[in-house]
Amino acid sequence: MPTRDGRPQRRNQVLSRERIIATAIELLDAGGEGALTVRALTERLATGSGAIYYQVGTRDELLDAVTETVVGAALTAGPGVGAATPGDGIRLVALALFDAITEHPWLATRLLLQVVRNPAGPVTVGIFESIGRQVGALGVPRDSWFDAASTIVHYILGAISQNARIDGDAPDAEPDREEFFDATATAWQELAPERYPFMHAIVGQISRHDDREQFLTGIAIVLDGLTRLG
Repeated sequence: MPTRDGRPQRRNQVLSRERIIATAIELLDAGGEGALTVRALTERLATGSGAIYYQVGTRDELLDAVTETVVGAALTAGPGVGAATPGDGIRLVALALFDAITEHPWLATRLLLQVVRNPAGPVTVGIFESIGRQVGALGVPRDSWFDAASTIVHYILGAISQNARIDGDAPDAEPDREEFFDATATAWQELAPERYPFMHAIVGQISRHDDREQFLTGIAIVLDGLTRLG
């Protein structure tokens, strides 16, 4: 990377962990996980691989750090503090995660891996704490808190991961959203209507539905069920 006077940046310039993580996010957003390599980082940062390993460790450790950074920012932006109701607070947290994965499609897979592999890590704990505080405020009985919070978290992760897979985690990795749903609608229309009456009834809705609104509908259904636990 050249300096302002056109000279190459010095290779021995001290790199911050934050700068490496920010550059890794740029590479991931541009090309998915396949674009994040040590070589790509060293070229972008004009440094050696040793400096990167020193600051962030291995590639997997860097991916964990990047995930923690993005999820942490999302939870800070939508913690539900000051929300009118606990339900509003949960919706704010859910939408913050939904929007983060919409902006960073590669995040869906990394987020699921974090929750499964590192249940005591900052990503898993941060999500459960943000959701769980609102669950308690909803009036859900204490002995149902874990089940209630888990249900919400599982719904959030499942819904946003499905949307991320549809959109693809890299350019040209998958058909775009419109192509995907148009092809699905066409396939449903070809089903035998006498055998699949429901599928024919909803075939006109699939192409025009809004992912964000559908996501919020699911949250509303889950919250309605939780309020009945008391």
